[in-house]
Amino acid sequence: MLTTMSGAAFAHAGLVRSEPADGAVLEQAPAELALTFSETVVPLALRLIRPDGSGIELPDPAIAGNRLRIALPGGLGAGSHVLSWRVVSQDGHPVAGSVLFSIGAASAPPAAAEAADRPVQAAIWLSRVLVYLGLFFGVGGSFALAWLAADPAGGRGFVGWLLALGLCLVPLAVGLQGLDALGLPLAGLLVATPWQAGFATSYGASALLAAAALLLAAGALRAGPRPARLLSVMALAGLGLALACTGHASAAGPGWLTRSVVFLHGVGIAFWLGALVPLGAALRQGGNAGAVLLRRFSRFAPVAVLPLVAAGLFLAVVQLDSPADLLATAYGQVLTVKLGLLVLLFGLACLNRWRLTPALLGPGRSETRPMLRSIRAELVLAVLVLATVAIWRFTPPPRMLASLAAEPAQVHVHGEKAMAELVVTPGRAGTVSAAMTIMTGDFGPLDPKGVTLVLAQPEAGIEPFRREATRSADGIWRIDRFTLPVPGRWSARIDILVSDFELVKIEDTIGIRP
Repeated sequence: MLTTMSGAAFAHAGLVRSEPADGAVLEQAPAELALTFSETVVPLALRLIRPDGSGIELPDPAIAGNRLRIALPGGLGAGSHVLSWRVVSQDGHPVAGSVLFSIGAASAPPAAAEAADRPVQAAIWLSRVLVYLGLFFGVGGSFALAWLAADPAGGRGFVGWLLALGLCLVPLAVGLQGLDALGLPLAGLLVATPWQAGFATSYGASALLAAAALLLAAGALRAGPRPARLLSVMALAGLGLALACTGHASAAGPGWLTRSVVFLHGVGIAFWLGALVPLGAALRQGGNAGAVLLRRFSRFAPVAVLPLVAAGLFLAVVQLDSPADLLATAYGQVLTVKLGLLVLLFGLACLNRWRLTPALLGPGRSETRPMLRSIRAELVLAVLVLATVAIWRFTPPPRMLASLAAEPAQVHVHGEKAMAELVVTPGRAGTVSAAMTIMTGDFGPLDPKGVTLVLAQPEAGIEPFRREATRSADGIWRIDRFTLPVPGRWSARIDILVSDFELVKIEDTIGIRP
């Protein structure tokens, strides 16, 4: 059996992940191959590419926690084979990768790389933006009409259209998720497979909750005052649950805390943004309805906005590994743009709260045009914020990148008289440590007198250098803090001093990430 550690189960378009345990050369074909991830995953597609470039689809693997055991077909010939795999991680995003192994001797590896489908990515981004509009402005607008408006008819038509937009786009977003998960083009929407794959991810459960929230909000628009309030509260709760079901932040630990914070953040956004459309409609109509809604919104807005801000800051801290990540990573750059837009949005909100609102509600009651212009500007900025947030679908958080960088590289080195499990931590170029578990050739215990690790990188012109290992109390031979200056495939030879008269040497290669 060939075993590989996948690193971390993070997959985002454009993120290239290497497999540290691939590249093994085996004397005979393995019966199965095992993939071990840093979290539980859902397998989507497994394909074995033979040395001649032909491929075969593999059956569903056996799943045990975060480990997939994949049965390989018999009769595999000599040469290099590639296992191409696609799974879905806990945050609902697809993970793709490949494992190279050779039988007998290595040959030119068959191609297994897949380019990101830009039209699918663009469609995913657009569908998310439109679903956000339906959820935050539609569900939030329904809540504002039920609880804050003196005349629920003001803005009801536009809110209804937003809810209808969301209901139409939620199923499409699931299908697009499936396309991305399976690596299919837009034409794949014409068959059932991507829809099934989309619902198999955590985004499927999120989409069902989102659809339920949109339907409840639509029901609230047509119900009487008391039922409308109940339905709108249920819709708002459904929105929060939908957001907490999937995504980067929801996958961070501890899950109960981050999901609760995402719920609170989403509900706060919907309360704030959802009130803008009914408020603008009521002010345009004139009369007392606009003043009533504005007074009620101004009274309760701080109660929603302050927890919203606190939740957003908490989630940013969870996702960032350091403040430098705001500019050094794609995720941080998107967050920086979002923060800049939010500064402008909060600036307008403060202008409304402390200057325009007192002028409208005071004894003199100034005209509504300044407030309407400010509300229109808030709406534009809010849409830009949601469009920016939708880009996060394609950017891994620094938290995930840091975890991936810390993943070890490992290889099983097998010889006739001895074998070893070599683990290099972290599995990237720089200062590392090594640990070796030494066994006999038939997996029996072996108590050597000494172990030496010999490493070389011929392609980079690095000649072999030796590091003596020290046995720790648990029987593992360790080498602390030495430098692997460049990434790539390193030649790793383990010299095992079995006795004063016998030295066993076993050798393989190990992949080191940048």
